[in-house]
Amino acid sequence: MGTPPALTPAERRARAAGIGCFMTFIGFFSMAMVGVLVSVMVALVTRAPGCANIPSCNWYIYAGFGGLFGAISLPFLVLRRLRSSDPRPPTPDHGKD
Repeated sequence: MGTPPALTPAERRARAAGIGCFMTFIGFFSMAMVGVLVSVMVALVTRAPGCANIPSCNWYIYAGFGGLFGAISLPFLVLRRLRSSDPRPPTPDHGKD
């Protein structure tokens, strides 16, 4: 199994845009769900009064902040990891032996 061929700059940008957009979507919804879980935990710990059939009355605030955090952090982490493992073309040694 050999190394994958080096990508052109245009191919790298297209790959980063596609993966970044998908990770933004995934990061938003996954961390929004974590935010709702945190709101339920906070409501249980603080013994906040519950709304009818909803464990936490202000779940949407936690979901919004969690979603915003996920939409920023997941694409950043994934694209950073892709960039660090991307095979780069060899640089010229400029006359060094």
